[in-house]
Order: sequence, then C-alpha cells, then structure tokens
Amino acid sequence: MNVYTKARELDVETAYYDGQGHQRQIDAAALEQLIAALPPPRIGQLLTRPVVRRTGDTAPVPLAERAALPVQWQVAAGEAEVAAGETAQPAIPWPDLGIGEYRLILRDARGLPEEWPLLVAPEQGFQGRFDRSWLLAVQLYGIRSRRNWGIGDFSDLGRLIELAAGWGADGIGLNPLHVLFLERPDACSPYAPNSRLFLNPLYIDVEAVPELPPGFLAEHADAIAQARARELVDYDAVAWLKRGALRAAFDRFKAAPATARAADFAAFCDMQGGDLWRFACFEVLRARFRRPWWEWPEPWRSADPAACAALSVGDDNTEIEFAAFMQWIAHQQLQACSDRARQLGMAVGLYLDVAVGVQPDGFDAWHEQQAISRQLSVGAPPDGLNTAGQNWGLAGFNGPGLIARHFAPFRDMLRASMRYAGAIRLDHILGLKRLYLIPQGYTARDGAYVQMPFDALAAVTALESVRADCVVIGEDLGTVPEGFREQIGSWGIWSYRVMMFERDHEGRFCGVDRYAANALVTFNTHDLASFAGWRGALDLSFKQSIGIDPGESAEARSHALHMLTDVLRGEAIERDDFLGVLSFLARTPSRLLSVALDDLLAVADQPNIPGTVDQHPNWRRRLPVALEDIAGAVDGPALAEAIGARRSRGVA
Repeated sequence: MNVYTKARELDVETAYYDGQGHQRQIDAAALEQLIAALPPPRIGQLLTRPVVRRTGDTAPVPLAERAALPVQWQVAAGEAEVAAGETAQPAIPWPDLGIGEYRLILRDARGLPEEWPLLVAPEQGFQGRFDRSWLLAVQLYGIRSRRNWGIGDFSDLGRLIELAAGWGADGIGLNPLHVLFLERPDACSPYAPNSRLFLNPLYIDVEAVPELPPGFLAEHADAIAQARARELVDYDAVAWLKRGALRAAFDRFKAAPATARAADFAAFCDMQGGDLWRFACFEVLRARFRRPWWEWPEPWRSADPAACAALSVGDDNTEIEFAAFMQWIAHQQLQACSDRARQLGMAVGLYLDVAVGVQPDGFDAWHEQQAISRQLSVGAPPDGLNTAGQNWGLAGFNGPGLIARHFAPFRDMLRASMRYAGAIRLDHILGLKRLYLIPQGYTARDGAYVQMPFDALAAVTALESVRADCVVIGEDLGTVPEGFREQIGSWGIWSYRVMMFERDHEGRFCGVDRYAANALVTFNTHDLASFAGWRGALDLSFKQSIGIDPGESAEARSHALHMLTDVLRGEAIERDDFLGVLSFLARTPSRLLSVALDDLLAVADQPNIPGTVDQHPNWRRRLPVALEDIAGAVDGPALAEAIGARRSRGVA
C-alpha cells in the first residue's frame, strides 16, 4: 500500500486547494512523517465511530456488518449502568436517555467486547438571553493604569467592567487568559499557552492578595515604578516581581494558623481535582529539568500518578502547593470579575478566547499525550493574506486520541473557560472538522488536512454550552469548506464575521442585511490592522518595510476606502471614522457586536502581526491612555449614538 492510499484510509487528505484556488499535492515524505506522528485509528468490529444523538432522535443505533448477532449491549454513565439489553437485529434499540456522556459497551456472539463513547446532546448550544448586544474588546495585558505593575491585571478588568457597563455594553471581550511560561518572556503570545486548563498568574493583582507582606511594596517600589512606566510590557520584569510577591504571600499564608482562607484553598484544590495537582507537579519538574518534557529522565516523561505522588513528599510538596496557590488566587480574582459583571446586569459578562493549540512542551501536551500530537504543528495553508501559509508552532488535538479518551480533554478545555464566561470564542473553529497539520522540519506549504470527529466534538460543545449557559462563537475565517458554517450553525455555534472580509469579488462591502443573526460582528481582529492603521495603510507600509508580502496593494486599499464610504452612505451614515463604522455594524442583525477599545482610542498599531517575531512588539503593546483616563478620552455621547438600539443600559 503506498502512502497516499494509506493516508486516505486514515482520513488524511492528500491534496488541498490554497487561497488562490491552486491544488497542491502533499509531498510523500511529509505525508509519511505526518501519519507516523498520529496514533492509530480505532477500527471497530461492532461499531465504526462514536454514537452521537440529539434529544428527540430515537432511531436505533446501526451495528457494523462485521458484528456477529446476537449482540449484548449496556449503557453506562460513569460506573453506573443506566440501560442494557440484547438484540438479534443489526441495530440497537434506542434507550430513553437524557443529555449527557455515556459509555456504550458491546459484546457480540463471538464474545468480542467493544466500548465506544455515546453522546446525547441538546438540539443546540446555549443561545443567550439577549437580543442584540455589544461587547468592549481589549487585550488585558495592554491595559495601562496608575496602579498596576506594568501589565493589565484582574483589578483593572474589574474597573473596565464598570466603565463598559456605564457605556451600555453587555460584556468585555478578552484575549485568552491561559497560563503561559512565566520564565520565558519570548513566549508571551496568549494564543500559545502552556495549558488551556489554567490561568496566567501574571494577571493577578498581587496588591489585592491579603497575605502580601506589607514591606514588599516599599522594598520593590523602584522596580515596580520602572515596570509601570515602560511603553511595552516587560514580561521578564513583571514575572520576576509578581512571582516574588506571590511567593512572599504564599510563605505568609502557610505560616498562618488554620483560617477560612486555608479552608477555601483546600476546597479549590478539591474542586480542581487531579488535574491541578498534576499541573503543579509539572511546573516543579519544568523548573528542575529546564528542558522539554520528552527529554526528562524516566519516569517523568508522562503524567504518571505514582511518580507524581512520590514528588509530593518532602520539599517538593511546598513548590507544588505554591503552583496551586497561584492558580487559586487567579481563580478568585477572575471569578470576582465575572460576578461583578453579573451584578451590573451584563447579559454576557466575560467573553473569552480559547486558543486552537498548546505549546508542545507544555503541560497539556505532557498530560494528554494520546490526544495531543506534539510532533505535528497546527497551521493554515497559503491564502490571500499569508501567501506562504502559516505554521503556528502549536500542538493540537487528534481524533483517535480524543475518541480513546471519550473526549474528556476537549470537554475539560471548554469547561476551564466557560467557568467564568457568558460567551467563548473557539479560535480556528475549523479544527473541529479538520486540522491542517505540518510535520516537523517542513514548511507551512507542506501540511495536510486531517479529518476530526466533527459531530462528536460539536455535541460535546453543545452539551457544555447548555450546562454553563455560555454562548459559543466559532472563528470561521480563512479557507472554510463549503457548507461548514451551516454545519456549526445547526449545532448552535455562532459565526464570527469580520467587516474587513465581508466583501464581494469586486471589493464592495456587504450590506447590513448580509450578516448572519447568530454571529459576532467586528471590524477587525487582533491579527489585523486597527481602524486607524487600516485607513492610513500603515499595515501595508510596515509589512513592506520588513519584506513581508502584505497581500494587498496600495491601490487596492484606496479602492477599499472608497467602498467603505459607499456602504456607509448607503445606510445614510455621513461620517467615515470608526464611529461611522460602528453605526453600520450596530445595524446588522448579528446578535453580538465587538468594539475594540484600541479603535475607540484611535490606536494606529495592531497587537500582533502574523509572520513577525522581532520586527514588531507582538503581544507587548500597552494602551496609550491610562485606565483612569479612558472615560474622558472616549466621546461617550457619540458612542451612544453610534451603538444606537444595542444599548441595554444608559451611557455614562
């Protein structure tokens, strides 16, 4: 069997169409390496795939032709049996099951046992309890204030929630808050996390931690002032300061007699369960060995419970508790922000981004080696904006591993963000259908699409969405297969519509009636020019200055500006500034509108320029206006007029 035939049998596509419509055949050697990096697929004898049903669907579950009748079957929820029987027909009669996750256990006449995930999902995910609302979007790290330590923190977020509520917003949209690598300031992208299960301690307001020793602030006043005064986030300095402060607070916490705080910490650890304990062990091991986990001595190359238990004895246990302590404090402060948004009547509250993958040497990849493929990088094929393709350097989920783990890693990832949010955005939602994976040592052009168990992942998403009352928005940009948006929409996953891209083949901007209702609409994204930068073509000139193909000519941008004026005038909007664009977007039927604080403040630069490393301060730029002065820097009455009917509360 040649490699192309084998690939097709494993649901690996052997060719793809790039953004220019050109078909590209995958190199045989690259394809062979990609296949070798994936776990073997599950080849069932009695069933061929997980069973996915929506409420109301009572059709029998068909068995595979290879099944020897009769077949005994059992449905279990955890260890408890909820239904059982035997069938002499080539299908299992559907038992009466409520929504949830189950195990379907089978045994045919030959005694052949088999077990598969069985998912019963609601018709759709949670759809929100609002009509047409808007959110204020911000990169949390970039908030400048007269009290933070050079990086935005959860206390800043609390104050921003109150400001946005006064403007009539129904929530705050944030970059991913996933934990990164504190000791690696170069790895500061919030979309390249150590783990998607835990929070970034750099967002903790350490001055709000009750156990912080009173003398710490005076002792480090100069260093704090220097970090606060810098134009860019100095992650190295911030991490050194905050880790030191949190360690001092932890030591004081441990030395105190048993208190209600100690009981709260113990309850948090119990709630988080084994994952928090293993994460804390991983952090201790990372500090000890200082190299990728696959180069660690045995038995530490996997999350072995016995090895972790041994680590928890002696001095290492203090370090394990410290890692858990930081997560507890971060949880408390973010939960307080979420609670405050609800108290103020925000219909959404926090809207959090969830990254598409993780660092291959991070906790999630170590903890879930079966479900996450560390030797394959998630990316995207060449398109109009990125003609060389994209390699994001992230490890992503794989289908066979998720099936073997009954989708628990994916479910846990969703829950980690939904715990605090009224809406989440799944970065690169196409990854639920297929992932573009690039083998190590190959360029972004040499990847291949690998099919994912879409129905099962969509069912888990809908289940968790309903359980958490959390709207799910899918970032469905780039090369999207025909009909994919309709597929995710059928599961209640909303679309993500960016005005910059909502144009026809002649460059005309689509009218307001062309936007989907179940969607979040925005002018741009963190990877695109700000409105001020776009109007001034600053993104084009910068990319050209560093030798990157901007994917657009100056003439095309000039034409786009004329087209923008045309579409605004078509709605009788006379102003061509960002508030004019907001007036247009506010009239779309899309139920959520995201308004970037950067654009309200006329910031010209953008948070991130894909394809750059040292040429641009990606994920480091701070807002030019302090949080305390933002209310005076934004024209509240003009914003209120632009937002119009989307205002659910008065504007301050």
